[in-house]
Amino acid sequence: MSFQLPDLPYSFDALEPHIDARTMEIHHGKHHAGYTSKLNAAIDGTEYAGKSIEDILANVDSLGAGIRNNGGGYYNHSLFWNVMGPNGGGNPSGSLASAIDSDLGGMDKLKETFNNAAATQFGSGWAWVIVGGDGKLHVTSTPNQDNNLMPGVGPHGTPILGLDVWEHAYYLNYQNRRPDYISAFWNVINWNQVAQNYASIKG
Repeated sequence: MSFQLPDLPYSFDALEPHIDARTMEIHHGKHHAGYTSKLNAAIDGTEYAGKSIEDILANVDSLGAGIRNNGGGYYNHSLFWNVMGPNGGGNPSGSLASAIDSDLGGMDKLKETFNNAAATQFGSGWAWVIVGGDGKLHVTSTPNQDNNLMPGVGPHGTPILGLDVWEHAYYLNYQNRRPDYISAFWNVINWNQVAQNYASIKG
């Protein structure tokens, strides 16, 4: 079964003024759709047709650049849409908030570290909060469409929050002002979804 482009869980304009409708429309309907179709074409007729995206990403070192880039693009954007929402912002609660305090030094420190990871990622890439193999939260960044599920991308772990810092994610509205886009992201984070992502890993 081929991968399907997931629907946005909100309207294109739902994240305005922080992320504009035209950017969302192009980002989802062109970029994510492109990664999805190219991933399907790359795995068609291979042993990875029908495998989960996580299984594919765990083996990308032996699968070539096409599957790495488009598989990463498919997974990363599928996470990205869901960790944002029109009622986002604020602060997390419960076990996720406790983990942010114990593992990352609290929300203020998380914002500082995450913003720096996103701002200093040279060229295209992503900033992440992941649950590492040690069970703790880590902030990291990756180039291109890589993520921490891929072998050799450290620290190894599972993303629970990600920010796309490719120019296509923000240029129409923010031009070269990546720090302004990063700052705006905190206003649309869906902490309930991030907490669910965390809980699904921690059990």
